[in-house]
Amino acid sequence: MGQGRAATGGAGQAHRFACRVYYEDTDLAGIVYYANYLKFIERARSEWVRTLGVDQRNMKQDQGLVFAVRRVEADYLSPARFDDPLEVTTRPVAAGPARLVLEQDVWRGEARLFAARVTLVCLDAAGRPRRFPAPLAGLISEM
Repeated sequence: MGQGRAATGGAGQAHRFACRVYYEDTDLAGIVYYANYLKFIERARSEWVRTLGVDQRNMKQDQGLVFAVRRVEADYLSPARFDDPLEVTTRPVAAGPARLVLEQDVWRGEARLFAARVTLVCLDAAGRPRRFPAPLAGLISEM
């Protein structure tokens, strides 16, 4: 398979998330509306975080902390269409105490359709940046 499509495993390997293009995801031209790629990668990130053992609901309730997207760099390479089976890969590429950078790609088979570099931060209830919680910081430092 293509670059960055390693099997799901350790923290540094790419996580895979399967999804499908539904009619509601397409525009008048019958291709995936550009903003919906952001939804696909958001779902994949949520599943990736879950596989790390992080419960985002509890993190918010117990510690008042949430993840937020600080920056997205996106390249639309080729269109996806109604009913296409897709796979989103998520791979950490850089980390710090309060920042995590991921590469996320959307694939249809061997064809990479969309590539994004996403910077995540951790925020408190007032919207101020905070360090990642200790257990998560440990996982991030292994990346």
